[in-house]
Amino acid sequence: MGALWVVAEPGPDGGLARISAEAATLVRDLASTTGRDAIGIVVAPDPAPAAQDLATFLPVVWAIADPAAADHAWSAVAAGRVATLLATETPDAVFVGAGADGRDLAGAVSALSGLGVLVNATAVSWTDDGPAVEMSVFGGKLVTTSGFTSGRGIVTIRPNVTTAVPAGGTGRVQARTVDAPTALPAVRVVERVSEAGAKAPIEEARIIVSGGRGVGGPEGFAIVEQLADALGGAVGASRAAVDSGWIPYSQQIGQTGKIVKPELYLALGISGAIQHKVGMRTSGAIIAVNRDVDAPIAEFADLFVAGDLFAVGAALLDRLRARSG
Repeated sequence: MGALWVVAEPGPDGGLARISAEAATLVRDLASTTGRDAIGIVVAPDPAPAAQDLATFLPVVWAIADPAAADHAWSAVAAGRVATLLATETPDAVFVGAGADGRDLAGAVSALSGLGVLVNATAVSWTDDGPAVEMSVFGGKLVTTSGFTSGRGIVTIRPNVTTAVPAGGTGRVQARTVDAPTALPAVRVVERVSEAGAKAPIEEARIIVSGGRGVGGPEGFAIVEQLADALGGAVGASRAAVDSGWIPYSQQIGQTGKIVKPELYLALGISGAIQHKVGMRTSGAIIAVNRDVDAPIAEFADLFVAGDLFAVGAALLDRLRARSG
């Protein structure tokens, strides 16, 4: 049998990015059911921290040191290394998280290696013809299953479609040297911007309180923010609220925003159009507050409250503060 590769992204702190832990979990399970080897690849100036983290998910991790990744775009640096490895080795498939960097890497490796790409996988199984990749299309209205004509290729895995679960033991980390890596145009990073006051990234939040068109304006997000703070969660929004300029795009959840999977999703004044549903439907529990009893979100929410979001939000906030006091 062959091997399945996972190209992992280092996080801002040098450790493993959550999206890569999720991808590693999916690939480990797939390798186990198909009798293949699961191998992780970390490319970084100092790959040790991320490689050690990845080894808690996979049995074998290749750590590749590349100083250029310190001040250049990671996707371009890592793509050159991976493409060089693919020139001499033939894994059955290469997987990477479908974040911004992962998508860039997949495209570059595809161009360099000639392998095809299937994007935003929500599930992957195996057939006699190679990986069978499920993808959500048309705003989540349809689910397709696709494969590679050559039987092998690159798959990007959608965030939050699986839960990152460490393996029973720790794998081994092997230092790898890639001679004469494929050269790509150097994309220098000239500035890094961190969102002031941000807690955990919204994609990693256990609790999310979101506001939509129903909050009425930027001042309406005050109750959303207060509830998120009382619950120890993050603030999210629908595209309508973002397009209106009430809240930054970084908080948008949905087809053209972030894909989230919190344990609790509290939606205030959000109708629940299919584009928004795509981004939060895998939440553990969905609670919605809306005046319109016919709002689409009522069909898939675990609890739907028909009422004024400000009145309901204020009452909930009072109960939360009383409990914590």
